[in-house]
Amino acid sequence: MDRELPELEAIHNNLIDSQFEYGEEEIKGDQSVFLRMLLSCLVDADHTDTSIHYRKYPAEMSPVKLRAAERLAQLDRHIAELKKKGTDDDRNSLRNEMYFACRDADINADITSCDSPVGSGKTTAVMAHLLAQAGKRGLRRIFVVLPFTNIIKQSVDIYRKTLVLSGEKAEEVVAELHHRADFESEDARHLTALWRAPIIVTTAVTFFETLASKSTSTLRRLHELPGSAVFVDESHAALPAKLLPIAWKWINIYAAEWHCYWVLASGSLNRFWTIPEIAGSENSPSVPEIIADELRRRLAVYENNRISYHCDLFPKSTAELAEWISKFPGPRLVILNTVQSAAVLADYFSEHFGREHVEHLSTALTANDRSNTLERVKKRLASRKDTDWTLIATSCIEAGVNLSFRNGFRELGALVSLLQASGRVNREGLLDDAEMWTFCILEDGMLRLNPGLKDAAAVLKRYFEEDRTITPDLSTQSLADEIALYGLSKKHGNLVTAEKLRRFPQVEEDFKVIDSNSCLVVVDPAVAKRLQYGKVDWQELQKVSVQIAKYKLDELRTPMIMDHIYRWNLEYDGFLGYMAGIVKLKKYRGEAIII
Repeated sequence: MDRELPELEAIHNNLIDSQFEYGEEEIKGDQSVFLRMLLSCLVDADHTDTSIHYRKYPAEMSPVKLRAAERLAQLDRHIAELKKKGTDDDRNSLRNEMYFACRDADINADITSCDSPVGSGKTTAVMAHLLAQAGKRGLRRIFVVLPFTNIIKQSVDIYRKTLVLSGEKAEEVVAELHHRADFESEDARHLTALWRAPIIVTTAVTFFETLASKSTSTLRRLHELPGSAVFVDESHAALPAKLLPIAWKWINIYAAEWHCYWVLASGSLNRFWTIPEIAGSENSPSVPEIIADELRRRLAVYENNRISYHCDLFPKSTAELAEWISKFPGPRLVILNTVQSAAVLADYFSEHFGREHVEHLSTALTANDRSNTLERVKKRLASRKDTDWTLIATSCIEAGVNLSFRNGFRELGALVSLLQASGRVNREGLLDDAEMWTFCILEDGMLRLNPGLKDAAAVLKRYFEEDRTITPDLSTQSLADEIALYGLSKKHGNLVTAEKLRRFPQVEEDFKVIDSNSCLVVVDPAVAKRLQYGKVDWQELQKVSVQIAKYKLDELRTPMIMDHIYRWNLEYDGFLGYMAGIVKLKKYRGEAIII
């Protein structure tokens, strides 16, 4: 090691303009991130060699290069074809203008933002910008970080269609990571989702909890991040407010010291970095917009009068809620704050109105079944005759999905969630009387409140009571009001301090995007059986598995297959997912559902 280190250091310094120096005495720069990076390199070598030894990973694998200029040229051709086929109206002209404005943006800052309204073509426009910046800055890969698992499928389909070059395998160019699949044991190391593709589409949970990790199985991919462009799409929903201070610190460190370029984007962008409690006392860099204010104003014109906001804040039981919603013209979209509430209401609709009048979408379904449900929903929405039905979902549907319903209903929660959900109603602005309703539920033993949204819901409720106009301009204000009223918890306020003091176990424990210890549960019996013999790769595993809280698995006595991977032993179906077994069990016992 001593003999080789000077040569390796020379190669490193020749390739990357390092912002830190290291020696025997001190590390100049952020020490916590630096030490994680060193461990990542060491651990990945160890884990990969182990997998190769057990023939669970190929001994020879040539990494696919980003080839940013070639992919950008191909994306340009795709956009040109769309323009030929599309209608030559003002809105499509604006989308085209948005694409080229993003692609050609002259940006020198390392952290930027993109505030663009619903239907402006952000998915491809920002990708064009990232590819252009990757070529300019010499970046090696692109991360697309999304808040919800179901959005990933849609984005991956678009990127694989537009960015894969001739002779390449789509899954090797655009990696699709639905949820964390990180395992410590030698038997399961080959299942870990690695960041080795040139374009990686993943969730905010996976991405940011990797930055916070001390666990070797997760950290092994961290060294793939330096020299990357990171697109945090729907950034308003990426992280809860309590985790934003430490996340903002990391974003700045990776930008300044590890050659990363960041784009924070949303249709209802809350500029959290302008809030002192989040930005901290240190001088934060300015965050310029990719597109000019004048173009953003013209894009926003189509949001005016697209939808009207209403509320009925009298709490409703399952039956009352179903009867109230069913009286509105359809197709209808209903979003609830918990997986349980969505499943219970969908089950009620199916029993009382007929299965043909309801669809259900949540993380209770596997990635395969979520994809099948979305395809079915799109076909039903395309039919002018098929209108008397309701999609009941969780927040996983409220951002980044190209769907358009007649009317929408959302359980009281955060303002930005309401704004995003409204983007799935009258999306193209073709209706004059589309409505978006906010409602409250009554915990009747079946419907269940989400305690994590209590503070944000109180702020939105106050806005309704004060008769405030609901607009995207309120997004940052609502977050500031929530912090002003309820503050950031002391535990999470100490995260920045714990990180500075290199208390890695504390940082990993406290930095939880979702406050539950969830485990991977395989719902396909055939895959579960094969998994015992190590004949399943992580791509197949994530398509037939779900995440369920550990305490719930213990309560249900769910059997473990290996290394904290479980086999679902209750009923599972393509409608309610794993909640089918829980709802049926509780009905049989005559119990209230407590999850």
